[in-house]
Amino acid sequence: MVLTLPMAGCRALDDAMVAVFGRSMRDQNSFDAYENPLGAPKGSVPFAAGNFPPAPGAVSVGQPVGPPETPPPFSQTDLINQAAAVVNRPNPVPPTEASLARGEELYLRFCAPCHGPDGSGASGYIVPAGYPPFPLVTDRVRQFTDGYIYGMIRVGRGLMPSYGHRISEFDRWNVVNYVRLLQGALPSPLPAVQEGPGGGGEVGGGEGGGGSSEESSPSPTGDWDR
Repeated sequence: MVLTLPMAGCRALDDAMVAVFGRSMRDQNSFDAYENPLGAPKGSVPFAAGNFPPAPGAVSVGQPVGPPETPPPFSQTDLINQAAAVVNRPNPVPPTEASLARGEELYLRFCAPCHGPDGSGASGYIVPAGYPPFPLVTDRVRQFTDGYIYGMIRVGRGLMPSYGHRISEFDRWNVVNYVRLLQGALPSPLPAVQEGPGGGGEVGGGEGGGGSSEESSPSPTGDWDR
């Protein structure tokens, strides 16, 4: 009885608001997850954000910048035109076991819903706008540089939204390394690199597996433009 009276009172008040204003607080528009993602405003500068932590596995605690060389901004147009700042950007996170474990965690969280746990595109849970998600394990994608895949994660392209404000700088490289693992493009055994605190190896290590950061990526046209 004690709980019923307040609830009944709120409902009566809400019904009265409907009679006066023609709408109810119980009937509101809402967005589903990832239904209408919005990126950061143009020209905004991250401050004390997780996007640019000082090192792998570290957390931003108020510093206005991230790594010693904060990645320069670039757009989807730069990605399409294969700008050197994107395509030739070296992977600073070696594909260690820690990097791959972190990359798997984030891949399953952000990428698998569309591309599938195995990267085939056929095993995903979401089919955006009626198009089958793009497969990540083809020979063509194996030839993309690490920098190009990193750029795709950061700014998005076509139907794929930007994840730059969801996945931090070094974690994007962890995802790149895990995509290389799905592609079977990593060396065996994995490089023995000193690992950072909970991250994917120390900064300044070797490049990730798969496409070298020095080579040019094949022209990313066709289905990527959907």
